[in-house]
Amino acid sequence: MNGFIVVDPKICSGKPVIKGTRIMVKNILGMVAGGYAVGRILDAYPELTHEMVQAALEYAAAVIDEEQVIARA
Repeated sequence: MNGFIVVDPKICSGKPVIKGTRIMVKNILGMVAGGYAVGRILDAYPELTHEMVQAALEYAAAVIDEEQVIARA
């Protein structure tokens, strides 16, 4: 993840953000889920780089990999 993702209780209530910004990982994930390509995310957040967006996606994948998934009936 190249150190791009930080969690600080003083920033966005401790939600994971892109280092040096208040852009939350969940915002990037929401954009991807909404069909945004990386280029469109970068247009929306010009302070981000492709590597930062990739780090957000890798972070989310790592978190999901660590979570216990409970099937719903």
